[in-house]
Amino acid sequence: MTTSQESPGSVSAPVDGLVARKEPAWVRRPASLAKAVTAELVERIVRGVHPSGTPLPPEPALCETFSVSRTVVREAVKILQEKGLVQVRQGAGTMVTPPTMWDMLDELVLGAAIEEDESLAILDDLVVTRRVLESDMANLAARVADEDAIERMGALVDRMDEHVDDHVIYADYDRAFHDTIMQASGNRIARGVVRSLESQVINIARYMGRTERALCVASNLGHRRIYERIAAHDPEGAAEAMFTHITEAWLVRRSAPGDPVRLQR
Repeated sequence: MTTSQESPGSVSAPVDGLVARKEPAWVRRPASLAKAVTAELVERIVRGVHPSGTPLPPEPALCETFSVSRTVVREAVKILQEKGLVQVRQGAGTMVTPPTMWDMLDELVLGAAIEEDESLAILDDLVVTRRVLESDMANLAARVADEDAIERMGALVDRMDEHVDDHVIYADYDRAFHDTIMQASGNRIARGVVRSLESQVINIARYMGRTERALCVASNLGHRRIYERIAAHDPEGAAEAMFTHITEAWLVRRSAPGDPVRLQR
């Protein structure tokens, strides 16, 4: 009678007098393990543990480091390639790419970059990107928004005035106001980019910043100016009001020292 070898980490249970063995976790959950390994490698690359221009550790070393199989490591490396963080070169191994090649719209990459950026330059760039897109959408909304959309904007501004003492509820109405304008513009691509960026930083304390009542009051004055310019069908005025509002709201929340030159225009 032959006896099969039980793999490390497996769990045995008697079935009809025989020993039934469950597969190791990495066999049953390769996708989730690959994602976990990917997340850790993204952080290490962004932190400079594996600097640009250097190779990642070889497969055996990564397998040992993370206690996973070669299958999991290869899947993680494939995902890193898709994010632009590494290139697999014949004869040279898996090389870490320079930051200019990284996909900064990727959630893991953006999150790790923000975490490592004490100057807040990454968040400054995010705000600039949002400002450009939302200003253009405000311009377009002032030209094409129907009366129902404009009424919704006005109602949301009024709701925010009523909730300046509760920054959580205020923030919900704030996001709804901006999204109503984006929807009214009809630019689904720009709206998708802004919503993706916002969803990735909405829980980052350094982005959300301070939440005092006075700041909510000041912020909603900006919202009301935007609404009034859109309601007046003033594209240039709406774009300028949005540009000013996003800039000023971020400068109030921004906590890093120094002059944020990346926001200057």
